[in-house]
Amino acid sequence: MTIELTGRIAREKIKLLELPHTDPTILAEFEALGDATSAVSDALDSLGIPGAISASKLRCIMPNRRMVGTALTLKNVAREEDPFLLAQANDSRMAEIECHNLAKPGDVLVIQGVAGASNMGSVGGRMGKRQGEVGAIVDGAVRDVPDFIAIGYPIWSTEITPITGKWRVESVEINGMVNICGIEVHPGDLVVADGAGVCFIPRSHILEVLAFAKRKVQYEIDKCAEVDGGKRIVDLAKS
Repeated sequence: MTIELTGRIAREKIKLLELPHTDPTILAEFEALGDATSAVSDALDSLGIPGAISASKLRCIMPNRRMVGTALTLKNVAREEDPFLLAQANDSRMAEIECHNLAKPGDVLVIQGVAGASNMGSVGGRMGKRQGEVGAIVDGAVRDVPDFIAIGYPIWSTEITPITGKWRVESVEINGMVNICGIEVHPGDLVVADGAGVCFIPRSHILEVLAFAKRKVQYEIDKCAEVDGGKRIVDLAKS
């Protein structure tokens, strides 16, 4: 299939036009775990892989939302020029639209963004929703939150702001490695997010993490049932 590009970013700055995607049955198994970031975080710890970020850093704009999907990455940097002069010149260098153009159903837009100015707004959210994106992760600010809520497009971000990024943000790479709150994320990695935070799972470890997380979730279910059933604390400590 031919992909038509908008030209908002140079072709050589788009590292991948097609993402590697995880088998839908595996995604469904992660989704069936429910709020799974705690179990996934424990799995990543057992493998010695940093990949979990707390909700105190990346908070969802909507309550009680969860998300599982494939990372489509965008790297933004702050512009140094006077934003008011750039606004007068209508000089925008944001290329988030190209990410939505490349997105497939089940993708998660993961943005290494800029603080203090929006890296994504309502028009982009509607484009992403139309393309089948399940949401976004933004290390930086977003705006137009009521519209994201209205269309059901969840975002985990570090900031919310009314300030546009058009004159303050430049997109420099799509589908390369990005750094999200100190965690390296590669295109095609698996994203698991809920009210506790966000986890990024490297593609090479998805099956290992799933197996561990399933065992962990079942263990917690069993232990909670024992507590609710009246089992003594001393007995629980031995098991």
